[in-house]
Amino acid sequence: MIKLELPFWLGGTELTKLKTAAGTWWEKVEDWLHWPLLQMDAETCHITILDLLAWQRDITRFNGEPESLYRLRVKYAFINAVDAGSVAGFKRIMLRLGVGYVRIEERLPDRDWDVVQLHLSDSQLSENPELLRLIVQYYGRTCRRYEFVGTSAVVLRLSASEINSDQLTLTARFDTTQTARISVASLEFNNDHMTLVTR
Repeated sequence: MIKLELPFWLGGTELTKLKTAAGTWWEKVEDWLHWPLLQMDAETCHITILDLLAWQRDITRFNGEPESLYRLRVKYAFINAVDAGSVAGFKRIMLRLGVGYVRIEERLPDRDWDVVQLHLSDSQLSENPELLRLIVQYYGRTCRRYEFVGTSAVVLRLSASEINSDQLTLTARFDTTQTARISVASLEFNNDHMTLVTR
């Protein structure tokens, strides 16, 4: 902003009012001069200018697309075009546009060589169906067929605990005097078990 300073001999109430009015006017002029520069940012520009930027960057707004997503697609159009065609770049495109992490599998056994599977969660598939179609159309590799595979995360809890149980084996045998001799063997196994053998 231009700061106007009057010499001390021009001090007075009327000249101060004139200085304030001139300062307000030049602030407005400065805003007018900055306005075209602000319109080059896809996140803050007017929606009409955004449509012009989208046309320039070959982006078409699909039906029902939120304005925030439209602005993201226009903003990252150039970098997404550079990243298109590689697995790492395709993953970065998905992250930039708010889809999230995707797992990509190519050259699957017992499948045609041109099939590429995109593993996404059920929520990613249900929240972004049209966006996913556009991403594959704009940034997918040519001569490839893309398949969306839904995955569900399951929380599994396992507890490991030590089980120490004893096994007791009793053996009884009658000798010639009709008395029983019993021998005892104790071993550790996974569950309680007792065996008594008599002969």
